[in-house]
Amino acid sequence: MSYGAPVESAPGGLPRLKVSENKRFLVTESGEPFFYAADTAWELFHRLDRKEAVHYLATRARQHFNVVQAVALAELEGLVDPNANGDLPLIDKDPTKPWVTPGNRPDNAAAYDYWDHVDFVIDEANKRGIYVGLLPTWGAWVSDEKTKIFTPENARVYGEFLGKRYAHKGVIWVLGGDRVCPGTEPVWRAMAEGITKGAAMPAGSDTLLVTFHPRGGGTSSECFHQDNWLDFNMQQTGHQQVERTRGWRKIRRDYNMLPTKPVLDGEPLYEDIAITITSNQWGYAFDAHARQRWYWHVFAGALGQTYGNNSVWQMFAPGRKPTIGPILTWSEALQRPAANQMQHLRALIESRPFLSRVPAPEMLEDELEGVDHLEATRGDGYAFVYAGTGKKIQLKLGIISGAEITAWWFNPRTGNATKIGTFPNQGSKEFASIAEGFGADWVLVIDDRSKNFRAPGAPGPLVR
Repeated sequence: MSYGAPVESAPGGLPRLKVSENKRFLVTESGEPFFYAADTAWELFHRLDRKEAVHYLATRARQHFNVVQAVALAELEGLVDPNANGDLPLIDKDPTKPWVTPGNRPDNAAAYDYWDHVDFVIDEANKRGIYVGLLPTWGAWVSDEKTKIFTPENARVYGEFLGKRYAHKGVIWVLGGDRVCPGTEPVWRAMAEGITKGAAMPAGSDTLLVTFHPRGGGTSSECFHQDNWLDFNMQQTGHQQVERTRGWRKIRRDYNMLPTKPVLDGEPLYEDIAITITSNQWGYAFDAHARQRWYWHVFAGALGQTYGNNSVWQMFAPGRKPTIGPILTWSEALQRPAANQMQHLRALIESRPFLSRVPAPEMLEDELEGVDHLEATRGDGYAFVYAGTGKKIQLKLGIISGAEITAWWFNPRTGNATKIGTFPNQGSKEFASIAEGFGADWVLVIDDRSKNFRAPGAPGPLVR
């Protein structure tokens, strides 16, 4: 695999993903590193027709996303409001009765049902090199007293239906759906059992990749860290100002839990959402807010990162009831700045040895707090330090290999790298960035000079 042009077709299907041997990352079945670069598209199956779905997926493929997160039983009245083709997912809101019809003919409404449309969208994503982070249901249908439809018994049946239908496609299973887990564990565990049974794979098989999407501020580790079916932890660091979230601390906490499991922020602050969600007193989040969460959390130890836009997750369009104040239509929002900047983080990570990377706070004299926070990570012969507002970095040298280091500034806004110079790899050295201020974030890259790495973020083969 290499980082360059997006994959437009994948004959024979996408490679299966599994947890790496060191339990920190995801890799393909052949051991190639996989950086989870996801978009949040919760209402994808529910609100977009075939043409719209293809447009969305083609755009995200060009932007080098390799995962989209979408919900089968959608949040926004997904049980009673038909999809773009006029179909519902269940008969009488009964999880044991998926509404399926004979055939799969999009030109014949009687032979093209809700699940045929889900099939189509997943296949189109996979053709473009994109895995689907598939949520079987939004959490409201499990936990909310007025709307819940699930019990452990019918969750197991529904899970078996999904496992049989989708386990052999390019899918990452994401249970949960923005709700607290205490009290609902039996339902989610039964659903996981059903998926495994439907997929005809043994429990704990590394051919199924499963996680859990928690409530805002929460983590899957709260309820399921010891469960064998939970392959990696997912956080929702949420939609708040940094002083309230400090998401890097949350990532570090799950990173240090035993048994060792990878961790991911599956829902950070969305671009174009009111900070704190319910009030715009802090203004709206834009690309600089999103980038800070990405780099802080990945450098703190996350296996990858998720992006979201407040218009895109809900596929907002004229005539639809808005949720949490979208300011653009979904199609307009596809080209927002942060949506085009995630690829730079992916390219940076893939341009250095991937599977050896660990958090490296010991390299910093001062991590700083709030929006100025500095976060460091290192691997075999290199280190990255993210400066959230471009503040000076006082770096302890001699921690990575090499008698000399080559230093670079990497620009998270453009993906360009500027060489600073070559220095002895010893003592402590101050690095002053090209510019400071909110929105002037930078990554300091230092390399063991003898490794002869390519420029940070430059195209080339994946580096293990």
